[in-house]
Amino acid sequence: MDISFPADAPVVRAPGHAPVAHLVRGGVVEGIHYGSVVVLGADGTVDHQVGDIEAAFYPRSAVKPLQAVAMVRAGLPLDGELLSLAAASHSGEERHLAGTRRILELGGLAEDDLRNVPDLPFDPAVRDTWVRAGRTPSRLAQNCSGKHAAMLWTARLNDWSLPDYLDPAHPLQQTIRETVEDLTGQRVAHTTVDGCGAPLFAISLHGLARALSRITSAAPGTAEAKVADAMRGHAEMASGTSRDVAALMRAVPGLLAKDGFEGVQVAALPDGRAVAVKIADGADRARIPVAARALERAGVDPALLTAFAGQALLGGGVPVGAVHVVGEPDPA
Repeated sequence: MDISFPADAPVVRAPGHAPVAHLVRGGVVEGIHYGSVVVLGADGTVDHQVGDIEAAFYPRSAVKPLQAVAMVRAGLPLDGELLSLAAASHSGEERHLAGTRRILELGGLAEDDLRNVPDLPFDPAVRDTWVRAGRTPSRLAQNCSGKHAAMLWTARLNDWSLPDYLDPAHPLQQTIRETVEDLTGQRVAHTTVDGCGAPLFAISLHGLARALSRITSAAPGTAEAKVADAMRGHAEMASGTSRDVAALMRAVPGLLAKDGFEGVQVAALPDGRAVAVKIADGADRARIPVAARALERAGVDPALLTAFAGQALLGGGVPVGAVHVVGEPDPA
């Protein structure tokens, strides 16, 4: 069911998460991952849910497609791979650094204008190469630098101040908040600071799924469609060459997917079907297997998702178990 105006904010409470994945070693359940899952049909109705999909939570970087929509609505003239980078949690590859420099250059900006936290590249292999070369943490290498460069250019295009572009009261962040409320269909419950320094809005898991559904099913030419097309067409710019979220978008035609720290995953198809996952303990190993099973429930061909069942659990260097989604028979 569509909501055309923001409803009340989700309640801030301890979420009532439920078991969503078992860590099975040698036929014995060694550990349990709790979390919440929502699956939306093309008409926006909840087709399946586990745990607590209405409590306020932080979507972390899974909110970046919404932030990108807000910036395009505010006049950001990017498309293609640079718009994908504006919605990215990138791996710090040279293509990501070059793209961020290009966004800054187009906006008449410099790396020193960035206010995100200096960091090493996110991808382990890229990070190791970076450190061996004697390079130190930088704002450009930090995985949100594309978003921050786009934020700065959006602020400049609107004659908004630059040094304080991360202040929640800044016109840019107020514009983003309004877009988040518009797309999720609910008021923001709380505002804090994300790891990169940008404002982070508490919404519900249901609201996050609804927002991505609206982005992927929007009419051609809209800001939503531009962001969806950019991210789907340039999945590696929105993440990285070796990232599972890019592989997921390549595997499922038309799928838009975005991950976030602390076990968050959201994905949606062009007809509006959408899933959102939150792993309570933030474990990354359960995020993709649970999301893949949710996509199966949404009607995605299971044959397209076999590569996303999760990494094998090793014992003595050989597979002895796996992460197994609750609701399926545990392996022997």
